[in-house]
Amino acid sequence: MKLIICEKNIAARRIAHILSEGKSKSTRFGQIPVYEFNKNNEPWKIIGLKGHIVNIDFPKEFNQWKKVTPRDLIEIEPIKNVSEKSILNALKSLVNANPFLIVATDYDREGELIGVEAVNLIKQNSKINDVRRAKFSAITTKEITDAFDQLGEVDYSLSDAGEARQRIDLVWGAVLTRFISLTSQRLGREFLSIGRVQSPTLAILVEREKEIQNFISKPYWKIIAFLKKQITFEATYCEGQIWDEKKAKEIFCKIKGCTKAQVKNVKYEIINELPPSPFNTTTFLQAASGLGISAMQAMSIAEELYMSGLISYPRTDNTVYPSSINIKSIVNKLTQSAFASEANEVLANGRPRPTRGKKLTTDHPPIHPVGVPNGKKLKPDQEKIYELICRRFLATLAKDSIVEIGEVSLDISGEEFNADGYKILEANWRTIYPYFKEKRKSVPKLQNGEIVNIEKINLKEDKTKPPSRYTQGALIAKMEQLQLGTKSTRHEIISKLYNRKYIFGSSLKPTSIAIAVIDAMGDCDVIKPKMTAILEEDMSLITEGKKTLEDTVKESRKMLAKVVDALEKEKESIKINITNAHKEQNAIGKCPKCGSTMMVRISRKGKRFVGCSNYPQCTNTYSLPQKGLVQKTEKTCNCGSPVILIKYKGKKPWYVCLNQDCETNKK
Repeated sequence: MKLIICEKNIAARRIAHILSEGKSKSTRFGQIPVYEFNKNNEPWKIIGLKGHIVNIDFPKEFNQWKKVTPRDLIEIEPIKNVSEKSILNALKSLVNANPFLIVATDYDREGELIGVEAVNLIKQNSKINDVRRAKFSAITTKEITDAFDQLGEVDYSLSDAGEARQRIDLVWGAVLTRFISLTSQRLGREFLSIGRVQSPTLAILVEREKEIQNFISKPYWKIIAFLKKQITFEATYCEGQIWDEKKAKEIFCKIKGCTKAQVKNVKYEIINELPPSPFNTTTFLQAASGLGISAMQAMSIAEELYMSGLISYPRTDNTVYPSSINIKSIVNKLTQSAFASEANEVLANGRPRPTRGKKLTTDHPPIHPVGVPNGKKLKPDQEKIYELICRRFLATLAKDSIVEIGEVSLDISGEEFNADGYKILEANWRTIYPYFKEKRKSVPKLQNGEIVNIEKINLKEDKTKPPSRYTQGALIAKMEQLQLGTKSTRHEIISKLYNRKYIFGSSLKPTSIAIAVIDAMGDCDVIKPKMTAILEEDMSLITEGKKTLEDTVKESRKMLAKVVDALEKEKESIKINITNAHKEQNAIGKCPKCGSTMMVRISRKGKRFVGCSNYPQCTNTYSLPQKGLVQKTEKTCNCGSPVILIKYKGKKPWYVCLNQDCETNKK
């Protein structure tokens, strides 16, 4: 008997359908689906796991926060617990004497560890005849049949790297989270989370926020001439930003009445613009962010499309299509989809070779379509992501766009003005991939010495702007640059920061508590990317067989001990900083009864409400909606109660008086 272990049920069902040529039968062991068929006169069974069915944690006696010091946890060996007993029971029931196991989980560190966990559980109850590995990057007929015709070996170095990450993240997260929460006396639902990757990522956002808060704007002036020849175009005074107001006004007064400009120098150049390179995980998540889809949501949708056989595996660093991909066959498939015209254009007039990015890896190809829905209705966000991936793929095969770049110098009463132009002559790949918005405008054809009419000249005062906050896409790119996390975990880190209420908004803004936590860390290594990058490199060395799991975990514990030593010295200041930030973040307004500060609090039943900080002298309280973001405003209702702003996903934000009996809430 052959038993195939897949990562999820949806993958098991599709693989069974492919291998059995549609003849598999579904049975159940308890609540767990199993797919059975005969192949080459031999019974085959396929089961889907639910991701990790084994979790690691500290022994129960070490899970009492107030009785076990954070430092005591550093050297404690975690234990493994089966989290999905129903799947374990199904595995026990499925195996016979000397089963032949095939691991068919996702081929990366996490997937290899998930498969090895299941194999090890089976080994505890049965003698195994053989264990092999099916490696594939898409759940299509060709990929799956090829993978099972050419079975390889399980990569235990890869699974060890995955387990090293598990163990390191467990101890670092537990030790640092307990330390900061106990020190600041933030326990229960209000505990504070710190992590090996999470904290340096949050530090990036806090650093940017401080740059914004401390930014001092400087005024400057620009002189802009609006000229006309067939079209209106703009030319700017040659110095661009003029920092001296007096100088700006003198130049403006000199030329403001002018009606003619003379062309002094022109340069036009026609250039080819390459299409974008193929999608890897980082560039895909950046592009999805531009569509308003969060990194976590985009990855979840991509995984659904992968499991449905529509796209390739979405966790990859690769930006070069391998020669094994039959690109023409995929394009031909897309001629039977909503992208038929684009696919036919590529077939007729495409480039001889697809574009290439800078990263070439051998685990998985870049993200690309592998199938079409064939009448299957996709959800709206699935359609957006599928379209994004299809258009990116087709764009990498399309002809260069051809553009004209113009540079013009003009003389207005002895003062030099410059105009830059950009004109698309042949859109080509830009028609297929319309997500890049071009803001540059064209300039008309001009000749040296030509006189051009001036419509008007403006003196514009402006000021320098602070740097922008990060979007999710920009943060993921920064994390990749600094080696924070991996392609498989970066979107999860950002999601954790939201869930911990460390950040909010589409432009990632840290909360007061987030700033206080990072400030409390001071110059500690835990918020520096370098330390995390070292551990990431160590885990890559495990994958390559150049380092062991045990050595890496041991070294990480030594690093953690040094971090805890540094934090212990700042314990009192950490407590004060976080306590003050907590008060500031949860302050809602003034109590109408006693004038003290009204604070957001959590009841013993876990419900949030607003209570007076002067309790028990003042017992004034207000109830709060239990969902949505509650935001402080500077408004006070006519009844004297604070007014809050409530933001709820899918709804327009609205203002509410805390006094529910107030007439304003009944309108």
